[in-house]
Amino acid sequence: MTTTDPLEATIAQDFGLIADLVRVHAAERPNSIALRDSERTLTYSALSTLMDRIASALQRDGLQKGDVIAVCATSSVHYAAVFLGALRAGLAVAPLAPSSTPASLARMQGDAEAKLLFADATTADVIGPEIANGIPRIALDSSDVGRDFDDWLAPAGTLPAKVELQPSSPFNIIYSSGTTGEPKGIVQGHGMRWSHVKRGERYRYGPDTVTLLSTPLYSNTTLVVFFPTIAFGGQVILMAKFDVAGYLQLAEKHRVTHTMLVPVQYQRLMAHPAFDAHDLSSFQFKFSTSAPFGAILKADVLKRWPGGLIEFYGMTEGGGTCILEAHLHPDKLHTVGRPAEGSDIRLIDDEGKEVAPGCDGEVVGNSAGMMVGYHRQPEKTREAEWFAPDGKRFIRTGDVGRFDGDGFLTLFDRKKDMIISGGFNIYPSDLEAVLRGHPSVADATVVGVPSELWGETPIGFVVRKPGDTTDPAVVLEWSNAQLGKTQRLAGLYLIAELPRSAIGKVLKRELREQHARG
Repeated sequence: MTTTDPLEATIAQDFGLIADLVRVHAAERPNSIALRDSERTLTYSALSTLMDRIASALQRDGLQKGDVIAVCATSSVHYAAVFLGALRAGLAVAPLAPSSTPASLARMQGDAEAKLLFADATTADVIGPEIANGIPRIALDSSDVGRDFDDWLAPAGTLPAKVELQPSSPFNIIYSSGTTGEPKGIVQGHGMRWSHVKRGERYRYGPDTVTLLSTPLYSNTTLVVFFPTIAFGGQVILMAKFDVAGYLQLAEKHRVTHTMLVPVQYQRLMAHPAFDAHDLSSFQFKFSTSAPFGAILKADVLKRWPGGLIEFYGMTEGGGTCILEAHLHPDKLHTVGRPAEGSDIRLIDDEGKEVAPGCDGEVVGNSAGMMVGYHRQPEKTREAEWFAPDGKRFIRTGDVGRFDGDGFLTLFDRKKDMIISGGFNIYPSDLEAVLRGHPSVADATVVGVPSELWGETPIGFVVRKPGDTTDPAVVLEWSNAQLGKTQRLAGLYLIAELPRSAIGKVLKRELREQHARG
């Protein structure tokens, strides 16, 4: 069946370009709002025009198809427009985390071989002289961090040269969070992003969509919702920084329909005393990914927050996705769902052989949405790959899980975080679930530390609920009474807040180092 609707016709294609869809929306609904932040809004007509000026300026500066620009800034309308404009010029974008150190940013910018760096006042101190490396800087705001954005743009009415792109053409280079060491550049192709657009209709993306995003644009977590919203002609509201009260006010004011939040944000929202006083009836879908999402918290979201709840499990590297439609499967909240259409998810043992049904194994995945590889690190790419006996390529996740009889995947832990104590395998997530069950505990995590007697032994870190004064020794005794003999915690420590990355992952490496320092 053919369609005369330009949007439907484009999305029906096996492969297309998100930047081209912006042109479609600019022609069909020029006055619809595409982007909004605290200072400005852009309609689709204005966005497409700005993208042309950005793409033309990049080509004027000598950048060619496949070249890379870097962005290190707070989420904003201009940030988003630069990302989209670079795509229209056929370039790849390396969005860099402002929370990184200047030295780490310099290494990432150099690794990406970026030709230009876009920044703003909030990151001026972070990027510092180390990241300059002779690379021209453009200021996304009116600060003096680089050349003025408006002055740098090509004149109004300038059109960029058209470029031809393939599914394997680089779309962006996402740098891993660096929670376990030096970040690696994950090269994602246009085909991977298009696969996210293709599944958009299932989640009711369309011209009436209003998506509120408070996670940063340098995170793949954000982009898996940002780009489908733009592709389908919806509106994206960007928060520069998440805060519970501000989020709830924006959600109610703008009748938000879609959002992406990491579990710790759901936790803080649901705990806010004014949460139930806000009208959130406009929500259609809420998404989550990036970190473990407890079943109790999922159940609370389902009970008190209108709209469907979707959990995505996968890696920035791609290689397959599991999807839990929590509102449809309330009895499976302890899982991360079933493999998405087109995703081949398998479990393998330490020798690289597939495990028998019902057994634990490392999760590996294959899909159309797979990274090309780690940028300029072929050996790291090979380490991340597993090949089936028939030669099919999979990406290793490093997670340990098990499929149940209905095909739902339960995750136990990161393979590297599994604790081997006295020859027994201990999954920290099991211990964390027990700790969180104590009425005085607001948050908790468990790590393994060296032990002369056992090789490794588990210790816990807990955050108490506001106003609570329970002695950690009481919580430790209570928890150990519920754990098996080999699982018992050797120690429990109070901490004001668990160290987390910008997208909510607990930085266990920091806790291990903190404990080692005494």
